[in-house]
Amino acid sequence: MRTQVAIVGAGPAGLMLAHLLWLGGIDSVVLELRGREHVERRVRAGVLEHPTVELLREAGVADRLDREGMPHHGISLRFDGADHRVALTELTGKTITVYGQQEVVKDLIAARVAAGEPLHFEVSGVTVDPATPLITFTDAEGAEQRLECDFIAGCDGSHGVCAPRVDATVHKHEYPFAWLGVLAMAPPSHSELIYAYHERGFALHSMRTPEITRLYLQVAPDQRVEDWSDARIWDELGHRLSADGFTLATGPILEKGITTMRSVVTEPMRQDKLFLAGDAAHIVPPTGAKGMNLAIADVWVLAEALGAYFREGRRDLLDAYSDTCLRRVWRAEHFSWWMTSMLHQAPDADAFARKLQLAQLRYVTTSEPAATSLAENYVGLPLQL
Repeated sequence: MRTQVAIVGAGPAGLMLAHLLWLGGIDSVVLELRGREHVERRVRAGVLEHPTVELLREAGVADRLDREGMPHHGISLRFDGADHRVALTELTGKTITVYGQQEVVKDLIAARVAAGEPLHFEVSGVTVDPATPLITFTDAEGAEQRLECDFIAGCDGSHGVCAPRVDATVHKHEYPFAWLGVLAMAPPSHSELIYAYHERGFALHSMRTPEITRLYLQVAPDQRVEDWSDARIWDELGHRLSADGFTLATGPILEKGITTMRSVVTEPMRQDKLFLAGDAAHIVPPTGAKGMNLAIADVWVLAEALGAYFREGRRDLLDAYSDTCLRRVWRAEHFSWWMTSMLHQAPDADAFARKLQLAQLRYVTTSEPAATSLAENYVGLPLQL
């Protein structure tokens, strides 16, 4: 097999890169370990930044997003028993859109299949040679395959085969808490996302559709899902999301899981002709809703660089890829760390620390410049800083 760009991973990063390359007349092959049904069903992020939505529209894959996505013009920071709204659109002129990551993946897979471009699910035994470059793998039928290419894009996440092939410095930060996330068959209890600061721990009220709610609770990293019955989850959410005039809608819990929180940044995001993108290169805590959006920004930069190479023979954008992406990555890392630190209860936090958090929350929600800073980071900075 021979292609111009071999892409490992059929998540939003890999599929979006493949689509952007196809629009630019550049051949690619996408390899994915899991089956199509698994990829399309796995629940991940659900908040799309303004630049992400605009790019999906420009790429012609936003028809269903525009029909079913839920535009939001603000978020609520809930503390002192009340909501304090950050008016995103009034402060920035932009919106966020609630639309599940798995829905973006479905749309991109449908576009790939409609174009008749190579997309291989259920591959195994993938090995990557960044220097040649070359990928070997076993396809779904059990046949050994050899894929030669000009470049490799590692979009296979933090546990994939590509990241270990990059000789890089890996910066890590572990947070002393985790998120218990649930998907519930219950209508949203509020028209916008609620980030709740509470003495018992952080809580987040989000949604996926007008009928399905996504909710999170701060828990200890060593907690087990089995220790959280549905009744206990709803009881704790009721405590942490309580506010004057607020009623929490409940219903059957469809899914639940615990996610530890960490920050990871790989520098550089490249080894020879292998380029990392998305979670393969960096992880952010979910508080700032940046993970998928950073992945989309990465592959936009990479698609532009590959286009310049194949059309004009230019290498400068490829050589600058890592530095270009990392400017936005580190900005998002800081914003996510700041939101996380402001809203969560650290295990060793004393009264002094909690007073500082409340002082910060009150400042952010009463100062227009401070609220604007939060808003412009939340709706999304330009794809390239």
